[in-house]
Amino acid sequence: MLPEELLDYKNGRRVMVRRFLLGRDIRDRRVLQAFLEVPRHRFLDRGMWEEAYGDHPLPIGHQQTISQPYIVAKMLQELKLKPEHKVLEIGTGSGYQTAILAKLVRQVYSIERIPELARGAQEALSRLKVLNATVKVFDGTYGWSEMAPYDRIIVSAAAPEVPAPLTDQLAIGGQLLLPVGDVHAQTLILVTRTESGTLTASELDGCVFVKLVGRYGWEK
Repeated sequence: MLPEELLDYKNGRRVMVRRFLLGRDIRDRRVLQAFLEVPRHRFLDRGMWEEAYGDHPLPIGHQQTISQPYIVAKMLQELKLKPEHKVLEIGTGSGYQTAILAKLVRQVYSIERIPELARGAQEALSRLKVLNATVKVFDGTYGWSEMAPYDRIIVSAAAPEVPAPLTDQLAIGGQLLLPVGDVHAQTLILVTRTESGTLTASELDGCVFVKLVGRYGWEK
């Protein structure tokens, strides 16, 4: 493993964005800029820093992963995030997506069920001076009702069905994006609360995520 100062992580991010994001269908300039700015390697164990800017998930312990950069970018682009938005993130994991969200919106509330991951994510966010993101240890399938409603909700784990508490916490005009399916394969579902208060849902791309464990997800 080379010392950090000998590794060009900034160039790694440029290559990642050009090859894996712009090289596919990511065109949201704010999303692309956030990926250029947030150091993915800082959310991984040092032994994996050289792999940080490949387009693949990486283990972060506790049978969880840091998601593939492309799928993170795809989900954020689909949500059409605005600077004034308040966002709920379910599944903090390493905190990498949390940091990117914090570049794009006014406030991020993030829930992680595994205390060790939540602690590591909060430490990484603090080191990078991310001040507009708050991490809480809880069952994310319940959402975070005290801070609701949310303009956007993003779920980084797969549920067998859309958790009702999350749709209940959407603002008028708000959107929820999450993978829904079985343990082997899922489809990204975009749920919108219309101006009349009703819910509509549309199917996007296929994907594979770890399970969303909790009262309104998988048991374990």
